[in-house]
Amino acid sequence: MTSSTALPPTAVAVSSARRTLRLVAIAACLPYLCLKAAWIAGSHLGIPDGSPLLEHRLTMALANGLTVLMDAAVVVLALLLTRPWGLRVPAWLLAVPMWIATGLLAPIMAGFPLQLLLHRGGGGGGDKPFLDGWVFAVVYGGFIVQGLALGTLFAGYARTRWGRLWRGRVRELPARDGASAQRLTAVTVLCLGLVAGAVRLLWACGVSAGRSGGGDRLMEAVYVLFLAAAVTGAGQLAFHRGRSLPVAVPLALAWVGSGAAACWGGWTALATLVTAHTPADRPTPLLSLTYAVQMIVGFLVASLTAHFLAERSAKAPR
Repeated sequence: MTSSTALPPTAVAVSSARRTLRLVAIAACLPYLCLKAAWIAGSHLGIPDGSPLLEHRLTMALANGLTVLMDAAVVVLALLLTRPWGLRVPAWLLAVPMWIATGLLAPIMAGFPLQLLLHRGGGGGGDKPFLDGWVFAVVYGGFIVQGLALGTLFAGYARTRWGRLWRGRVRELPARDGASAQRLTAVTVLCLGLVAGAVRLLWACGVSAGRSGGGDRLMEAVYVLFLAAAVTGAGQLAFHRGRSLPVAVPLALAWVGSGAAACWGGWTALATLVTAHTPADRPTPLLSLTYAVQMIVGFLVASLTAHFLAERSAKAPR
């Protein structure tokens, strides 16, 4: 994918449906942005007395500022995907933040409805709940709406600008230069993915060894599924497995799975370090190793996917 593949502004008409999705995506950001702005200003809205969030105000203010910027990026992406000038943006400048957004939102979209279904409520329980239950419903509900709207917009945008790169079926993919290197990458991804996936699967089954602060067993299972998606997509692209499948299927698995693995591995690693104010709060070596391996898997699959698309872009007819 290169910027030379951009279409002229008149190539895509912004339909009323896409304008509506843009409005929905932006509106879904507002509750989260307002809540974060209130916390930065010193409000305790939704934060119960005794919450750990009240113990380290400077750290929380910085973290809230970072997450405000991240959610504000959704607004920029929604505009970019629906405005004529968005087709002239260099591919990497759109793909990188969209990959991050996909990776962060997809596990929430999959996990939070399951949490509501199985647990009849969001997080925030325990002896020292750090947020009121309604905060999870508002924030995660907004994230799900953002993900659905932004994902639909991106799918249409990508089909218009780069759709030729995933035409056909896996069996029709030609032999490629550097195939051995990509297969080695896929094998490495499989080995590392088995390590991280096995640890997270044990945590999902209730094993507490190496875990800090309990965690959510259901979300551990969700992370295993996204790791499996990343490994499967990488293997299909490198070895041309699943020959009857459309090329879009392994690409989608690799895109979503790698984003979830890398972004949530990095985000949870950062969160455990930021909130570790005492030796007892510090992440265990196994926890840190699992997050690191998960991040490596995500970045390796992303690099393999980018290389695959770059090759297809160079060879595909304009």
